[in-house]
Amino acid sequence: MTNHAAPDGDGLLGARQPAEVGGKTGTAQHGVNNSRMPYAWFTSYAKDSSTGDGLAAPIAKETMEAALRRPGPAADRSGGGERPLCPSVTPCQDVPMGTGKKWAVGTVLRDRNAGLYLSGVVVSGFGTSAMWLVGGIWVKSLTGSDSLAALTVFAMWAPTLVGPLLGTIADRWRRRPLLVFCNLVMAALLPLLLLVDSADRIWILFAVLSVYGVSGVVQDAAEAALVATAMDKRLLGDFNGLRMTANEGMKLLAPLAGAGLYAAYGGGTVAMLDTATFVLAAGLFALMRVREDRPVPDRTGGWLSRTAEGGRVLRDSPVLRPLVLAGSVTMLLAGLNGAAVYAVVDKGLGHAPTYVGLLYALQGAGSVAVGLLAGPLMRRMPERVFAAGGIALFAAAVGLRALPYDAVVLASAVAVGVGLPCVLIVALTAVQRETPDAVLGRAAATANTLIYVPNAVSLALGAGLIAFVDITVLLPVTAVIGLLTAAGLTFYGGLPRRASAET
Repeated sequence: MTNHAAPDGDGLLGARQPAEVGGKTGTAQHGVNNSRMPYAWFTSYAKDSSTGDGLAAPIAKETMEAALRRPGPAADRSGGGERPLCPSVTPCQDVPMGTGKKWAVGTVLRDRNAGLYLSGVVVSGFGTSAMWLVGGIWVKSLTGSDSLAALTVFAMWAPTLVGPLLGTIADRWRRRPLLVFCNLVMAALLPLLLLVDSADRIWILFAVLSVYGVSGVVQDAAEAALVATAMDKRLLGDFNGLRMTANEGMKLLAPLAGAGLYAAYGGGTVAMLDTATFVLAAGLFALMRVREDRPVPDRTGGWLSRTAEGGRVLRDSPVLRPLVLAGSVTMLLAGLNGAAVYAVVDKGLGHAPTYVGLLYALQGAGSVAVGLLAGPLMRRMPERVFAAGGIALFAAAVGLRALPYDAVVLASAVAVGVGLPCVLIVALTAVQRETPDAVLGRAAATANTLIYVPNAVSLALGAGLIAFVDITVLLPVTAVIGLLTAAGLTFYGGLPRRASAET
């Protein structure tokens, strides 16, 4: 399922290349002198290729085989007899692996394909975050209706409800071409928004935003499957953390830029900016060097049975089931917390509603920070403990928001930003690692639906509860449920394991 990096190959997302052995294509095997690489060069490579953080994380067998395929810089190319790969150690698998000190995040960032992919995420995330806000402003300015403005967000979010069905697309197409196609489709549709200049044409905006949401669900499933198929599993946590950092960073910057552009030049300018980001993202994804096998059509059972296969994988896995369930409960609680934020600012602190912007900025900063640290932390502790710790931090921060002190509420905003993403990163990483490639698109899309739909439901529920339940009651109760969720995840099914155990 994974194609690991060769030292000078395509990198973390690159496909494994055939070995050149004596002028012929072959496969490297331990204990076979099929390369002329000197022992010193091999041990240097082994030391530098560790996952870092001072951990004794041995190089996977596949990665070592990839290293053995390439001759070293000082190799004997005279053709005069075979040299042993490891003159003092036989067989080669007994070579001691260095613990390494390099940060695995740096390894991800230096990789060509990973860099292209993350650049695409940043570019498309900027345009999407800007359009998410501007869509509502646009409708509000044309119609004066708050309800219609709110429906723009629903139009982009609604396709998440049919995520398992849309995830089948990611399992029927090769994932990289699918990403390119989705981005180009959106680039072709967004210029239609230039026609939206009056209230009777807002249906065009809603139609485009609905397709926008469908494309987003398909792309999320395809991205999760592409990364899991082509990347070293030990670095999935680092990669997903970086992706979280990129997304949250764009959510901090893009809405302000989008609102400013709308105020100065109108919605059409923002639409064309988003068009440009989709074109650029498509180009970045197209430049990735990834070999994918053509998916084999699944003709067993009906379409409903095939669509539900991702859900069955999540249900039947003792690793995935508790993580997805904990993620669902946590996002449900996050919705209640989000619904109460204006009451916290108004009734609790006595500030104007604009103070909420500061809280969200601090929360975003916390999420950016934890994304950078997620991979290293997931190697230092069992992944379920990392996820549960994040849930507990989030829950405690929500409870503290009931206190009428600015310093406490500001600190809790940072803590929410740090704690909330932990279970999301762990759940996605586990889905990528544990799910067979043939069903990974459906499993990832189903997991996203199960985790994120409760958030929208609880936002609506919380908006009603705030009218009848004081925040000094609602927020502590939310915190208790969160702490119980964290405890249940920690001790579910026995001793949790570390993510780095997977090789």
